[in-house]
Amino acid sequence: MKYYIIAGEASGDLHGSNLMKALQQRDPHAEFRFWGGDLMQKQGGTLVKHYRDLAFMGFLEVAMNLRTILNNIKFCKEDIKNNKPDILILIDYPGFNLRIARYAKELGIKVIYYISPQLWAWKEGRVEIIKKYVDEMMVILPFEEDFYKKHGVHSHFVGHPLLDAISGLQEINKNDFKKENGLNDKEIIALLPGSRKQEVEKMLEIMLSVRPYFAGYQFVIAGAPSLPKEFYQKYVDDNVHFVSNKTYDLLRCSKAALVTSGTATLETALLNIPEVVCYRGSKISYAIAKRLVKNIKYISLVNLIMDREVVKELIQNDLNTKNLVEELHKVLDGSQREKVLKDYELLREKLGGKGASEKAAEVILTV
Repeated sequence: MKYYIIAGEASGDLHGSNLMKALQQRDPHAEFRFWGGDLMQKQGGTLVKHYRDLAFMGFLEVAMNLRTILNNIKFCKEDIKNNKPDILILIDYPGFNLRIARYAKELGIKVIYYISPQLWAWKEGRVEIIKKYVDEMMVILPFEEDFYKKHGVHSHFVGHPLLDAISGLQEINKNDFKKENGLNDKEIIALLPGSRKQEVEKMLEIMLSVRPYFAGYQFVIAGAPSLPKEFYQKYVDDNVHFVSNKTYDLLRCSKAALVTSGTATLETALLNIPEVVCYRGSKISYAIAKRLVKNIKYISLVNLIMDREVVKELIQNDLNTKNLVEELHKVLDGSQREKVLKDYELLREKLGGKGASEKAAEVILTV
């Protein structure tokens, strides 16, 4: 079978790579052509475009790069038409992927959506597009199946693929990790500022403002694979370090983490590291988002899945040094830390067991 896969972000690259691996086990002669990243490229096939050239954050940035986005959509349509895949697999990234779904369906190509867009948060009307142009919808959050059922769309809950990624990790020795990465003996506070340049610059400034209050710890920045090492050097000194492409290892060696809202909040929780969730967008983007997002009490996947506050979210004006210091102290020691860790156990139970990639591959091969 010829598979064409589109993932537009780092998390999509991770999930796409695991799905490709599962498909290859069942379809040894599978041919892949894809938009993604380094992890998908390791599985073989042809990388058409890297996600670092696709990811635009916030309403303003999207508006400023609209011509590039439209050119990418046009190029993608032509590439699909020329390569005639048997199946198109879309991974999240709805603004782009839903346009491609319609085009592919008109060409008679089977369209699979793996990892639903967060339509339950905003743009619920897009469900009608999915009804028309998507042959199979696979969801990874337990409440999404009910959401689609309410709209008359059959979906498959396959479990969360992060459980697959994390279950395969080998044990790590904290002391060895510190030595290998030039870190000192202090306990680590991990900083996960995101994957886009604009986002990272904004978040690291506020995250690092807590340093004077935690002299007994060292801070380690998790570098994004989409950004060069040189970009981070201005933040590094004797007690602020940087590691690249080792986020899971870094987290497992950390006492706590400050994490920019996104998939990383769930990854941190599944790795059992107490965290404070951070988010700050431009005033205009945030104002627009507040008007569009409805009936959503939380921004982190951890709290959304549990439907209550498990991890503290500091958003916009609440994201300041004073609040960060206060909340970080809570998760480093004491009763709040223990409560968070107990809630993480319940979170893992709610997400079900591992095997999402395998279940998704089975659904795809029966279409």
